[in-house]
Amino acid sequence: MNHVIKKQSNLKAIVLVLLISIVFINYANAAELNDSSFGTYLKPFSANSLWNSKPINPKLLDFEIPTSIYYPAVQQGKYSTGVFLATNSDTEVTVNGYPEKRGLWDPDSEVFKPNIKILHWPKDVLPSQSGDGHADIIDEGLGIVHSFWQLKLIDNKWYATQYAWSPLGGSGWAEPGHYFQGARAAGVPTSAGIIRQHEFDDGKPIFEHALALSLAHNALASNPSYVFPATSADTNAATTNSGQIPEGALLMLPSNFNMTQLKNPTIIKIAQTLKTYGAYVVDRNTGTPFVIYVENGSKELKLKRSNLLWDGQLANELHIIRSNLRQVVSTDGWVDGNGNSFMPDRNLNLLSMRGPWTLRQGNKAGEFDTLKQEVVFGKTTQVTVQENYSGRSMQIINWAKPITGESFKLSAFSKGGATLAFKIVDKTQKKVVFQSKELKNEEFETFTWPTDNFSITLIVSSGVGDSSSIKAELIKQK
Repeated sequence: MNHVIKKQSNLKAIVLVLLISIVFINYANAAELNDSSFGTYLKPFSANSLWNSKPINPKLLDFEIPTSIYYPAVQQGKYSTGVFLATNSDTEVTVNGYPEKRGLWDPDSEVFKPNIKILHWPKDVLPSQSGDGHADIIDEGLGIVHSFWQLKLIDNKWYATQYAWSPLGGSGWAEPGHYFQGARAAGVPTSAGIIRQHEFDDGKPIFEHALALSLAHNALASNPSYVFPATSADTNAATTNSGQIPEGALLMLPSNFNMTQLKNPTIIKIAQTLKTYGAYVVDRNTGTPFVIYVENGSKELKLKRSNLLWDGQLANELHIIRSNLRQVVSTDGWVDGNGNSFMPDRNLNLLSMRGPWTLRQGNKAGEFDTLKQEVVFGKTTQVTVQENYSGRSMQIINWAKPITGESFKLSAFSKGGATLAFKIVDKTQKKVVFQSKELKNEEFETFTWPTDNFSITLIVSSGVGDSSSIKAELIKQK
């Protein structure tokens, strides 16, 4: 009898241990799924990214988003994207440029490439069908968001028209030097600001980030076509847009917006988000007053009840939001994702190490590495000297263009003995008006910007040995 009781006690202990283990595993999985840390697959970008921050006391303009051909929309589909998690166990994949095109466009390098290699490629990658063929891959290990346009699998090979990348722990917006970091017209990843699968119906009263939306031509501005924090807009914006809202603008519902006008739970959640975080204009669409983007594979918010009937109530609620959304013109500050007050820094790096490079000395020019943002030299037995006088080292961003009299700091960061020099030519006088000294690793020079009508030239030199590299920063001083 005692022997039987002992066996039963042991069995109960084993069962208890198993139950505790199961609870612990489920808790760990749930904690992983609900990880609130920033710069991750579930919550991209830094805590003080404007995507993850709330404006304080925003001031709104009067311009109302006009109606267009279609109803406003909250949708996934061919113009949205899937977001796929890469792990260290995923294999490398080569993405090719289409044979009938010049290659795969890399907007950071500003060159067409025959292909690019992605170190970790998830097995479940599925681009949006037809349309823009968007897909974003988030590699937490490398801290990168890979963003593709017109990605497609053909005969078991991947092809794309354009590829760009963004730092996963960064701002979620490009900077003047690295001015295009995704497949949206505003220069951001297509995953930035979208309503994600895991949060679409998570029971929370609000989406805990700013949303991403597009506007039609009659709402978007022609000049300026973009504002901070955007660094780009559609190429023909100046001649085709007829509205007043630039890309990069933050749109919000006023704090006194009457929420009782809305009945649909998803629309109410979106409206609460628009009152708290707002939505950034990241792209242009055709004929839809606004589109708020949802991750592909999420729960649907359907405007159509059937193939013939529209949901009039849902459409009306979206029009109520349209008629009340306004552009934010200023704020008293921001609160980041951790609850800290801050002001966004616009003094960002202006300089890129992209080519084209002309070889002045040596046998082979160093190459621009977009992921490292530096010129990388191979093995050298003598100093290689190369020059970029094309002006492409500095993409002129309308809110970051240097102005005569402003103070700047030029810094070099190199390995293996590489160096950098920088000069400014006054295009009116047709002469050099600033020439830096030759900067070695961690050396810098401060100077006053000499002219508004300028071109720039970069000169870089390699070290001698197995390898060397060089990158630089040009930042306006406060």
